[in-house]
Amino acid sequence: MKILVCMKQVPDMESKFRINDQGSWYDESDLAWRMNEYDEYSVEQAILLKEQVGEGDLTVLSIGPKRIQETMKKALAMGCDRGVHVNDVKVHEKDPFEIASIIAEFAKDKNFDMIFTGMQSQDRGSGQVGVLVAEMLNLPCITTIVDFAFDNGTVNAKRELEGGVKAKVSAQAPVLVTCQLGLNSPRYPTLPNIMKAKKKELAVVEVGDLLTVESRLETPKISLPEKKSGGLILEGEVGDLVEQLVTLLKERTTVFA
Repeated sequence: MKILVCMKQVPDMESKFRINDQGSWYDESDLAWRMNEYDEYSVEQAILLKEQVGEGDLTVLSIGPKRIQETMKKALAMGCDRGVHVNDVKVHEKDPFEIASIIAEFAKDKNFDMIFTGMQSQDRGSGQVGVLVAEMLNLPCITTIVDFAFDNGTVNAKRELEGGVKAKVSAQAPVLVTCQLGLNSPRYPTLPNIMKAKKKELAVVEVGDLLTVESRLETPKISLPEKKSGGLILEGEVGDLVEQLVTLLKERTTVFA
């Protein structure tokens, strides 16, 4: 079985973010980087599937600058067989259609039986890449899965819907699934596996050698949310609250000006 899992490196969400000088993205200096949380579940599920079938070839793919290789090594230490780094220093400027096009171009002639992606990334959160890849490769797609089973070429999954409802969906491989939080418990790489990962293949492919796609979206500017003062809670009887509210509006606003 040939399996592909797509992974993204994102900044630690606890980091202090600053807008860059161009006002087009966040300043990437002094940030801690990690594997996208949703992708940890997709990597783990891909490894579990390979272990279940007893044989196979599991490739992890990631797009970005050279620094993403450190995060890819975690996926290799978890159990992926090889990595493919699509080198792209301007990945942050690409929209979901461009990212999906690059992945689809890589995968189109590889005959993967299963493709795993995270439901969305923590930094952009578009939730579009996996679905677009499936469409471009003409594959069935099951999104936001919280339960996964594979039996004799059939994928049986449960999707998380609004209100906590879970829908059962089945599809014949090859199929692409996008993974939701809680699908499984991602393993921690052991020291022996970390050492083994250093010897695993990590191929580098220049993004320009794969595909060049024009952007369909433009981000002219980004900004941090405006800081707002805390709200004021009024307590008491309704009549008293009305008087308090009117007094506050007169003193602090121009409603009665």
